[in-house]
Amino acid sequence: MRIGTNSSDEFSQILNKKYAVIQNNFLNNIKTMTKMVSVKVMLGDSTVTEQSTFDPVLIKNFYEKIIKKLHDWDIQDITITNNEGLRRIFTKFQIQEGNYLLSGHVSQQFHVLLYYKLEQRVIECQKELAEIIDKTKNGESKMASLGDKFILDKLKEMGYSDLDNQKLFEIFFSNDKLQKKLYENIEQKSDIDFQKLIKKKTELFNELDNLLIELYQTTSVLLDDAKLVSGEEGCLCTFDLEFIKNKNKEGLFDTKKIPENIKQNIIQRMDQFSNILKK
Repeated sequence: MRIGTNSSDEFSQILNKKYAVIQNNFLNNIKTMTKMVSVKVMLGDSTVTEQSTFDPVLIKNFYEKIIKKLHDWDIQDITITNNEGLRRIFTKFQIQEGNYLLSGHVSQQFHVLLYYKLEQRVIECQKELAEIIDKTKNGESKMASLGDKFILDKLKEMGYSDLDNQKLFEIFFSNDKLQKKLYENIEQKSDIDFQKLIKKKTELFNELDNLLIELYQTTSVLLDDAKLVSGEEGCLCTFDLEFIKNKNKEGLFDTKKIPENIKQNIIQRMDQFSNILKK
């Protein structure tokens, strides 16, 4: 049974009212922690722009504060998922009272955007990469025209003179050692050190990766399970009450049959969570 759904019995109405207070306090906390601030960053074309972001660490710390104060509850470790720029921080917790299981779930979902730090080195790396790409592109064009003739001539020198060009290339592409040897000879005829350029290009790309900065975007709105799964930005705070029968959980049950002392314990657990949010 999802707490907060329409129900006419007195116990459910009490839980619903307490849940409404919890949601309101939870959302107020989230609004404070997801307050956006402006930062200057750089785009891929070196344009400087101003973007907004918040600090997800505040959300994680908030969840840690909650679960540390949920004494006697079974707690799931805080989890952070990352799926193609969509990130989620969440935790779940539950406690059994008699044959009834009260469980809660809090989650924050947000998008991650990548920008470059506002550093001169970003522009320098991009300039170096552009020069390397131009060199390798021009060099590869020259080697392509030189390479085919050179390969055929070398293969014929090695005793394959009686074969047509197609057969010669079949031999070439099926022999890794022969390929490596002939490519080394081809590179010697070029004034470009391709291996050195390739290594430098890899180093520059790695350096640019280290100059990236993550910005985070979300909204301070409460989501339901469907909106969370569909990837919308926002927060979630839900509670469920289930009946345990033969070690199986049942969501449909008659709340009027819950013993009075168990009802009071469940109400106290909701109050416990509500009080944590106030502090």
